[in-house]
Amino acid sequence: MSPSTHRRPVALLFPGQGSQHLRMAAGLYRHDPVFTLAMDRVLGLMGGEGPALRRDWLSDDPAIGIDDVRRAQPLLFAVDYSLGRMVLSWGVRPTALLGHSAGELAAAALAGVMRLSDAVRMVRERVRAALLVPPGGMLAVGASAEQVRPFLTPDVVLAAVNATAQVMLAGPGEPLDRVADALRGTGLTVVRVPATSPFHSPAMAPASDAIEPVYATVRFRPPTVALYSGYTGGLMTDENACSPRFWARQVTDPVYFAPALDLLLAADDMHLVEAGPRQTLTAFARRHRAVRVRASAATALLPARPGTPDADRAAVATAARRLREEGYPRALPVTANAPAPTPEPALAEAG
Repeated sequence: MSPSTHRRPVALLFPGQGSQHLRMAAGLYRHDPVFTLAMDRVLGLMGGEGPALRRDWLSDDPAIGIDDVRRAQPLLFAVDYSLGRMVLSWGVRPTALLGHSAGELAAAALAGVMRLSDAVRMVRERVRAALLVPPGGMLAVGASAEQVRPFLTPDVVLAAVNATAQVMLAGPGEPLDRVADALRGTGLTVVRVPATSPFHSPAMAPASDAIEPVYATVRFRPPTVALYSGYTGGLMTDENACSPRFWARQVTDPVYFAPALDLLLAADDMHLVEAGPRQTLTAFARRHRAVRVRASAATALLPARPGTPDADRAAVATAARRLREEGYPRALPVTANAPAPTPEPALAEAG
């Protein structure tokens, strides 16, 4: 297929907690130089925890499980950010970024809202603070926000609106189990999200209070590219981008991914590229009318399910081919046996 004569702008999507899995994107490590360099840089900024994170990431039997907040959040940030850098190295200049939950930090770092070193520090503080909160969890429910509202309690709340008929709930363990049973009793599909903390619920308030003073020491800047926020359901304002309180409240506030995606796809016909594991956001995007009628497109960089290193590389090659067909002729994965591409100007200084 020849490159399209109408090149749709690219928007990068960055998934958050729940998308992680063992050895996610490991097939690209030491294979794609740009991805590898970015991963090494992020893990290096993790300080003394960096080597342990790398060992657990590359292991089939990690010392700390991938769903534990101590592994899920840092490694998701590292993988999301590194995949974003890889796409930039292909000469693709995204016109918009949209992250889900923890993925919004990766998007913000690429958009220049904070230096990479500060973004990593924010992730680390977020993890430390989450450990102050009693264990809890999250549920994915095949229903609308209106359908689940009668089942909500002061402890179990609406944590995310991902699509017209897909929401997430969060809360402490036992109350969440009771709500899950009640929802299943009505015939709704309810799935436990791989998470050990009740993110996006009032239970995380102690964590929010703990990280805000640390975030107040970060030098924030307005984004250099259109940055859509799941926490407001729209474009991130300069005021929010530069607010420590805004970033601290992310652990307690719900995610409105669906409204943010609506606004993004209303702005233009887009080619959405998910920079993260499992294709969760790609699946949500493919339910959107703009993608169903093929005005916009949705492509994932990684496989929908955990697989082999070859499967990771094949998924990236397929995504690159689709971008070439779209009219981005330089979109080509770099192998370990090929020279790294000439660096493209970054969306913003990584710091």
